[in-house]
Amino acid sequence: LGQPIDGKGSIASTETIEVEKIAPGVVERQSVSEPVQFGVKVVDGLVPIGRGQRELVIGDRGTGKTAVCIDAIINQKDGDLICIYVSIGQKASKVANIVNQLETNGAMEHTIVVTANASESAALQYLAPYSGCALGEYFMSQGKDVLIVYDDLTKHAWAYRQMSLLLRRPPGREAYPGDVFYLHSRLLERAAKLNKDYGGASMTALPVIETQAGDVSAYIPTNVISITDGQLYLEPDLFNSGIRPAVNLGLSVTRVGSAAQTKAMKSVAGSLKIQMAQFRELETFAQFGTSDLDDATKQQLDRGQRILELLKQNEASPVTMEQQVCMFHMANEGVLDDIPVEKVKEFELGWYDYAESNLSEVLNTIKSSGDLDDDSKKTISEISSKYKKSMGF
Repeated sequence: LGQPIDGKGSIASTETIEVEKIAPGVVERQSVSEPVQFGVKVVDGLVPIGRGQRELVIGDRGTGKTAVCIDAIINQKDGDLICIYVSIGQKASKVANIVNQLETNGAMEHTIVVTANASESAALQYLAPYSGCALGEYFMSQGKDVLIVYDDLTKHAWAYRQMSLLLRRPPGREAYPGDVFYLHSRLLERAAKLNKDYGGASMTALPVIETQAGDVSAYIPTNVISITDGQLYLEPDLFNSGIRPAVNLGLSVTRVGSAAQTKAMKSVAGSLKIQMAQFRELETFAQFGTSDLDDATKQQLDRGQRILELLKQNEASPVTMEQQVCMFHMANEGVLDDIPVEKVKEFELGWYDYAESNLSEVLNTIKSSGDLDDDSKKTISEISSKYKKSMGF
């Protein structure tokens, strides 16, 4: 443990820290109130994650779980978050790809990668997440905010099961030992937002769980769901239909909610959530044909489709908080309503450059104050109508 494997020489440090440590108590903590900006629209807007939260990323294999976590790490460039990516039981080639992606996007400046590959012993795979967490606690003790990704805890549980069975411990459900819940709870409880008397630092944890054929009610998934403060559920059907990130908004929750959002984001995301919930409900009816629906319902369906299109996002292309606020405000105001669904992406990508040059003052105000006042709303509406005309929409 602690050996450099990137071929860049030894680490010049003499300090050591315990791998296992008791989690901070209730007295040391405070409620989560600051956001972690993912740069992913669907997360920042609809399933916000705060500093000190534990948010599970769950889904089948190949649904983009790691991609969402890596996007969050990339978005911290030039920010104040230190990121730790813990890879447990993954192929060495996959880890190499991830490190390469982080280097390409300039994220290795603020990121530590802890890896126990599939070829390592079960004991090393078992210790890897605790070691990553100890690194996070070291930075926390210096008053810094940390984001840690455990990818993934399913393989961590497998390694622990393997060790336990070899030690002839009595097997329980699905052959896991009786204390497999404690295995993950003592790890994830170490993520916290400390109060001012204890330095005010935070550690945000993103544990990843891989489900088999969408079975969220299996043993390990239910354990980790009950430990964490919410989950991002990624669905294969959405992924295959081209909705990426494939976040199922009906099953994804955050138990911190809008407390982890800036005022500006809170003001635009509230109505967006309601519209998306209504859209999901109406979509079920619309499968039987839309000819009998009234105009208001049709308008809701049309707007929902455009918002859904707006929430799609490519990998490693983060969007700033202030740009997201503008985009969501425009969606709420109906700016996108008369744009064909297939043109929404083109409209959005063009808008970012246009806004940087024509709306920079408002963007800076939103960024610095974290608020969206009436004057800013008015300016956004005016500039967006000019942009629409210039683009011929």
